[in-house]
Amino acid sequence: MQSGSDPPGCELKSVRRSPRLSPQGVSSDKGDEGKKGGSSLQEAKRRGRMEKSREEREDELGVKLRQLDLSSRSAASGTGLVYTETFTHHKNLWDLSHPESPDRVTTIMKELERQELLSHCIRVEPREATEEELLLAHMKHYVDLMKSTQTMSESELHTLSDKYDSVYLHPESFQVCVLAVGSVLQLVDQVMTSELRNGFAVVRPPGHHAQCNESNGFCIFNNVAIAARYAQTRHNISRVLIVDWDVHHGQGIQYLFQEDPSVLYFSVHRFEQGSFWPHLPESGSHFVGSGQGEGRNINLPWNQTGMTDADYISAFQQLLLPVAHEFQPQLVLVSAGFDAAVGDQKGEMCVSPQCFHVLTHMLMSLAEGRLVLALEGGYNLQSTAEGVAACVRALLGGACPLLTLPTAPSDSALQSISQTVAALYPHWASLQVLEGGPLAEGTNNEESAQKTSPTLSVATTTGLVYDERMMEHLNMWDRHHPEQPQRIFKIFSKHQQLGLVDRCQRIPARLATEEELAMCHSVHHIEQMKATTVMKPRDLNKLGNEFNSIYINNQSFQSALLAAGSCFNAVETILTGQVSNGVAIVRPPGHHAERDSPCGFCFFNTAALAARYAQKISNQPLLRVLILDWDVHHGNGTQHMFEDDDSVLYVSLHRYDNGTFFPSSEDAAPGRVGVAKGAGFNVNVAWNGGRMGDSDYLAAFHRVVMPIATEFNPGLVLVSAGFDAARGDPLGGYNVTPEGYAHLTHLLMSLAGGRVLLILEGGYNLSSISDSMAMCTTVLLGDPPPSLVTPLPPPHHSAVATINEVIRQHAPYWRSLRIHIPESVRASLPSLKHRGKRSSKGKGRRSEESTTDKPPLPPSGQDVTTADRSLEQLTQGLASLDISHTLSNHTPATSTPVGGARPKVRLSEEKVTCEVEVKAESSEVTPEQSQSAESMQSQAVAVAAGNEAAAGNEAAAGNEAAAGNEAAAGAEAGPEAEGACGWSKPQRALELTCEVQMDGAPMFVVDPLSWCPHLDAVKPLPPSGIDVFRSCQDCGSEAENWICLTCHQVFCGRYVNEHMVTHGAVSEHPMVLSFCDLSVWCYLCEAYIHNQILFEAKNAAHCAKFGEEIPPWS
Repeated sequence: MQSGSDPPGCELKSVRRSPRLSPQGVSSDKGDEGKKGGSSLQEAKRRGRMEKSREEREDELGVKLRQLDLSSRSAASGTGLVYTETFTHHKNLWDLSHPESPDRVTTIMKELERQELLSHCIRVEPREATEEELLLAHMKHYVDLMKSTQTMSESELHTLSDKYDSVYLHPESFQVCVLAVGSVLQLVDQVMTSELRNGFAVVRPPGHHAQCNESNGFCIFNNVAIAARYAQTRHNISRVLIVDWDVHHGQGIQYLFQEDPSVLYFSVHRFEQGSFWPHLPESGSHFVGSGQGEGRNINLPWNQTGMTDADYISAFQQLLLPVAHEFQPQLVLVSAGFDAAVGDQKGEMCVSPQCFHVLTHMLMSLAEGRLVLALEGGYNLQSTAEGVAACVRALLGGACPLLTLPTAPSDSALQSISQTVAALYPHWASLQVLEGGPLAEGTNNEESAQKTSPTLSVATTTGLVYDERMMEHLNMWDRHHPEQPQRIFKIFSKHQQLGLVDRCQRIPARLATEEELAMCHSVHHIEQMKATTVMKPRDLNKLGNEFNSIYINNQSFQSALLAAGSCFNAVETILTGQVSNGVAIVRPPGHHAERDSPCGFCFFNTAALAARYAQKISNQPLLRVLILDWDVHHGNGTQHMFEDDDSVLYVSLHRYDNGTFFPSSEDAAPGRVGVAKGAGFNVNVAWNGGRMGDSDYLAAFHRVVMPIATEFNPGLVLVSAGFDAARGDPLGGYNVTPEGYAHLTHLLMSLAGGRVLLILEGGYNLSSISDSMAMCTTVLLGDPPPSLVTPLPPPHHSAVATINEVIRQHAPYWRSLRIHIPESVRASLPSLKHRGKRSSKGKGRRSEESTTDKPPLPPSGQDVTTADRSLEQLTQGLASLDISHTLSNHTPATSTPVGGARPKVRLSEEKVTCEVEVKAESSEVTPEQSQSAESMQSQAVAVAAGNEAAAGNEAAAGNEAAAGNEAAAGAEAGPEAEGACGWSKPQRALELTCEVQMDGAPMFVVDPLSWCPHLDAVKPLPPSGIDVFRSCQDCGSEAENWICLTCHQVFCGRYVNEHMVTHGAVSEHPMVLSFCDLSVWCYLCEAYIHNQILFEAKNAAHCAKFGEEIPPWS
């Protein structure tokens, strides 16, 4: 399953195409088809394909987002474990005290039994690898030699063993080794076929040092390398990630794949400038692979002993995970050595079992959870056994344990990570996010221990709180207000539909008390809101208008009490261990609410109150709480409540646009880091420009959020989970997919012992918020996050700028941010691989600044008419139209008391031309109704070409345009300061005049008929309604489909495989509705139709596509 992220500039869609029947020699001025009566269908298809811009084609990759299968790997369940007593038969006959002894695996099995983990695993029968399978990584003469050891005497075995470095052989070694290889292959088979979700192979001897023609370092056959090749040949996968955390460098794996771009090898190992075994210079960070495999070999060498959990976790966060997400493996194999565990005399490192659990959890986010671990080294029997048990517990879905101290990486670790990042820098766009210049160092925020008992339960339980009484808060004056009661109902219904409610433990809702509200709010504010329960509508309306973006009815106070009280109950069930984590489907939202006033749809600050409540009931002296706010709007209220408090870390990722996006305050800037003892504990990842998506948010998490949060070491994570950065949201205008939110959730679950509570904030596309929150819940329940779009686009250049600004601001407070990249490394690159900038070869995505670029000419040799070229230029012009530039008379943002909202200023009328003319024609807008266009860096041009506008669903921040009867992203444009998040009642419309000269006469993109004689062919909808995400019933295409309004069958349009054209001709059903822009076409009239009879079908399609109804017919 894939979902896409729109590149910049793709907001404006090209001229709509109809599935009309091929013209029969009839001239028409409505399109080029009519100019060539006998033109072939192939020629029409060619023109259709040519008409699409590159951005449109990428946008179509996101169609599958609309068809979310939240259980894409649901069939895969269970953790496999393979072991046989035969693994104890390989032993050293001449040195019974050899560290690579049979006791290693027997001790592991005893520990798994002691921790009651074996009963939760699915035992997998081992098998012997075939000779053909061994030859995937080894030479035949070497395999034959090892096979011959079965009949050798002890002296012959000793002599042969001495030819290799650190190897012993036994008469049964060959049988044990082929059984070890086959056991790993068994797990690979069952994981790849979804019989198992993941697995652990308790095998020996280890394998990662074995080379194609020789044994080495206790290893005879390279178990994991063979498994990688086997997965590629047997299961036809093209990308395998091998992670090697054994304390020794797995040079055998490196040698086998160093020229292979299909295998990414990551090794973190003790090196000490080459003085530690295997004493190879190629174990250093400078060796990154060669030939086509250059950049696919990652060596992270530790140059001192005593490396801690924090060092390893930082390495994964800052290096492995960013590259792995960019590589997007289809299978992850782990060379799981435990000689870096505390107490291992060979490794001399200090890695705890809890760390191995966290590392395994991190890897479970990759490859849709297809993960196989195979035992390598580890020579302290108890430490190795506990490490394996921790990994198995993670594979089974057990909650991550609390982190051990220290939680900040050492200077030596940061130096090693920096060196490896610098070595790989030219090869990975995800690493080029880091500018890594000189960073100011200051006093670190020293962490304090969270005194709680470790979580030992394998099973995790997710709590869910929801109460439909919160729907009673509604807007009596504007039923199209985006913060509508259906938000929570739709989310809960989606959870029910997917069976998630049954999988969760229901938590009862309750009303918060006034005393509890006083933990964050003034008595005056509480009393004022309480008084609204008995006010008359006129007084409620008047009071609401006194605040920034607030509506009130008599039930608003109770709904807000229920939202806060529900979060209190959820927090209590999490902290008392009744559930592992939770999700609170509540409204109204809370993060804009200030101590003394409501703001931005919010009455009481639910997340802030939940944090204070958690600290109040916690047994700890002062529970450290992380509030992660991924709502697209800055949580001004939350920041103000904790900006001087070092016990609460507030991290907000939000659209900022240089202070012009709601709440339009400089308080949301990266430079606002907190005050007094809270300095460094307020982190604002403030996005400017661009349409941020999964890659941008992941980059921020990898580079900023997770390093700081890990170092902070919270005892509880609260997520202000607004989903208005989700793709399709009318207010946010961003492109985060449900899969993207799933990955962010999974990352947060490595913190605080897995104690994470998601609290609903904003999000105004009912479909987007339902899919996104449901996806988060599946991850909380233990399902692996689904794959992101392949290939994952690089972060937007402005996102990169924001991330580095945040790092500069916070590096003085957080050691984990101090990754240094030499300037010479950056300077040596011809072009950084950032989205939104052109590459040196001119193949990069369209820059936001490159709006004057001429549209590309058609390829030479193609017969393209003047009209074709005009349409082509129109399409390209629309696609490249930059409507997010800050105008020259931009007004700097200033802070104001209530929520930091900007003063309301007059909106100027602007005219933008790009082969087309965009007009703003309406009555004058008062200062109270609109925010200045000059101060809004990303304003929308939503096109209303028909009469039916989706009022209340503006693409105010989305830069969306639709040239159809309904403006799919909203017919009204204009960022409104009156409404939170840029929303308010529509005040004006835009008219798009697209004049293309056809034989001297202008052709308009849309000119629908208000009536046609074939409307009686429209039949009532089936009970199931319209599913706009259905594929063509004939070919399965998802690109451009239509539904017949007579028989309700779905087929593709003229520019795909014209199956709807065929259906119309055969069935004589004339009326069809487009899933792309919701227009209706009549085959017999050869025209678009816009009539009240079509309202039911259009409304049903609009609800399915955008999650809300269109305005009633008038």
